[in-house]
Amino acid sequence: MNLKLRLTILSFLQFFVWGAWLITIGVYWFGTKQWGGAEFGTVFSTLGIASIIMPPITGIIADRWLNAEKLYGILHILYGITLFALAKVDDPQTFFSVMLVAMLFYMPTISLSNSIAYYILKNNNYDVVKEFPPIRVWGTLGFIAAMWITNLSGNKATEVQFYIGGVVAVVLGIYAFTLPKCPPQNNIPADASLTEKLGLNAFSLFKNYKMALFFLFSMLLGAALQLTNMYGDTFLSDFAKVDLYKDSFVVKYSTIIMSISQFSETAFILAIPFFLKRFGIKKVMLISMVAWVLRFAFFAYGTPDGYGLILIMLSCIVYGMAFDFFNISGSLFVESNTDYKIRSSAQGLFMMMTNGFGAMAGSLGSGWLIAQYFTLGNGDKMWHEIWLSFAGYALVVAILFAVMFHHKHNPEELGDIKH
Repeated sequence: MNLKLRLTILSFLQFFVWGAWLITIGVYWFGTKQWGGAEFGTVFSTLGIASIIMPPITGIIADRWLNAEKLYGILHILYGITLFALAKVDDPQTFFSVMLVAMLFYMPTISLSNSIAYYILKNNNYDVVKEFPPIRVWGTLGFIAAMWITNLSGNKATEVQFYIGGVVAVVLGIYAFTLPKCPPQNNIPADASLTEKLGLNAFSLFKNYKMALFFLFSMLLGAALQLTNMYGDTFLSDFAKVDLYKDSFVVKYSTIIMSISQFSETAFILAIPFFLKRFGIKKVMLISMVAWVLRFAFFAYGTPDGYGLILIMLSCIVYGMAFDFFNISGSLFVESNTDYKIRSSAQGLFMMMTNGFGAMAGSLGSGWLIAQYFTLGNGDKMWHEIWLSFAGYALVVAILFAVMFHHKHNPEELGDIKH
């Protein structure tokens, strides 16, 4: 089988097993189980907790001791098994615990999948900046496919969404063992320091001012990454409480509407090589931050009809730029600014800061904020105010980044990751 096709299948399945439940879990949580908002914030914080703990550890393991593709396969099989258990949980406290275990297995596979793709492409003399985005775009299509299957099968409010993700995760885990070998790259000399022997070299990146600042803003922007995943589908579904909109297409097929965001991703992923080489990482990340402001602001004024529907559509379209220009470009930036011996670990650090500390702060903070200030006595949420507060946060982050982060753009810089 063609090498790029094999990586394309990997990317498609990697995000399929997440998309099967990530967008619809809010409908299941609030609509079917009738559990609370603050508790929901803690459940989404499991993504952050797992991303703090696991990616650096698995990155070190892949750099030092175990082939990356084997570690990746093991983690996905365990993730799939845990999703089966999650479907049977009947109280929010146990749900949190089981979800945490599932995320401990899944979250590190995101950065591992990048490392595996980068290694295989480079080892076969491909230009990573050119070839990786078209492969990664299939991950977004996998996410969309899973969302559609969950929604159209009538399972956006049922536990079946976890079974869908679990079955495919086990298949992906088995498939990973058929990939080309990705052996550890960090052979430690006998006279190495304790830090090197423990595989903690990548943490030295924090000594570099520019990299430390990059990781700091990765964390701040990471707080915004999961907010629409947490609340987007629930926001659209809540229009069912308004007589004028209860039978609208937006309410019935809210997950399909949300998937426009992922379709948008496919276009912007393919545009990344052009934007990175033309404008550089700072401007690309700044564009991402402005796009997050628009994402939230459009939702604040969105409704299921007329101009409000146009704003919802625009919010979904701009999401592609908001997500890709930060997540994918940031990963390529890390790859081009770190030594090849610690690249799996460095990708783990990037994951830790964005989907770890950032996502955890965003999920816990938003859960508390919404429960404390934006929930009415009858349990209804003040969505207009919620989205405007998120937009204000993203705007502050964008201004600070524009002022503080200094990076001289070199169009040839990204060529380094071919080696």
